[in-house]
Amino acid sequence: MLREMRDAAGDSGEFYTPRAVVRFMVTVTNPRLGETVLDRASGTGGFLVESFNHLSQQVKTVADRKILQTQSLFGCEPKTLPYLLCQMNLLLHGLDAPGIDPGNALRFKLTDIGERDRVDVILTNPPFGGEEEKGIQGNFPEDKQTAETALLFLQLIMRKLRKHRSPLTPSLSHRMGEGGRRSGEGFSRAAVVVPNGTLFGDGVCARIKEELLTAFNLHTIVRLPNGVFAPYTGIPTNLLFFDRSGPTREVWYYEQPLPEGRKNYTKTAPIQFEEFADLIKWWDQPGPGTKRKENERAWKVPAAELLANGCNLDRKNPRAKEDITHLPPEQLAADILKKEQRIAEIMGNIQKLLAKHGA
Repeated sequence: MLREMRDAAGDSGEFYTPRAVVRFMVTVTNPRLGETVLDRASGTGGFLVESFNHLSQQVKTVADRKILQTQSLFGCEPKTLPYLLCQMNLLLHGLDAPGIDPGNALRFKLTDIGERDRVDVILTNPPFGGEEEKGIQGNFPEDKQTAETALLFLQLIMRKLRKHRSPLTPSLSHRMGEGGRRSGEGFSRAAVVVPNGTLFGDGVCARIKEELLTAFNLHTIVRLPNGVFAPYTGIPTNLLFFDRSGPTREVWYYEQPLPEGRKNYTKTAPIQFEEFADLIKWWDQPGPGTKRKENERAWKVPAAELLANGCNLDRKNPRAKEDITHLPPEQLAADILKKEQRIAEIMGNIQKLLAKHGA
């Protein structure tokens, strides 16, 4: 039943996230006990289960256990079967009373979401490629209304991040001591799966990205290799990591490679968590004292340059071979037209030769 539901999910723009990707996103986002964790597109609860396991390792006292059980994990899933499976999944993993909202996550007016409605950590893979009705679009600012679900969810995620730094639980803070918190941790933060079109999209998409760059710290974009969501979709995907620590100064990019000798992932040979080992080693929470360095897989671009270029975040690895699957549509169209013109020219020459030969 799970397999059939997963295989049919792409019809609504919903693609279930490979477990390895979920685990990586939770690992580097590093939720801490006492922080609230949200997934507004929960599906069967993968991100929430992984977050529960991550937070469980920090529980040392009865008070810690109560915080984990009652104040930590929240989700939303409007479809009946995934909703029930999400509840069951969390119950089986040890969460006594899952807080899963069965309504449409986009049903609230964006401006009505205040500080008390905000959370510390958002981990999610919102549906993309689907469309929302006019009534839902009306919940968003007039200049940022769109039918594209991925862009509506991105706005919701930005709005739901808490503005102020959140404290750790007293017991955990005591155990960690002064300076125990990783650099950048404590600011509300998000890790989001987005389709490649979000990076180079213009119009409404560009306006949303402008807000993301100027009001949030979009510190990292991980470019996933081809076929991570295969065979359910071939759409190239990326992971956005941003927080509320201030405006973006520079965006780090990391190109996650395919294993050596592989050209794609498949249903029977999916991506493995161990493949993220080099990326996790390179990773460091952005902020003072960051130790990130550019290499053959990692590079950075100043935010000012991105803003001046229409908020086009589709930057290629300057040290890698060109990947045609990541080219923006206008460049793909220009390349195809150039090739078609060359083919027409060759065919014209052949016709002339045939006519001359026939004469």
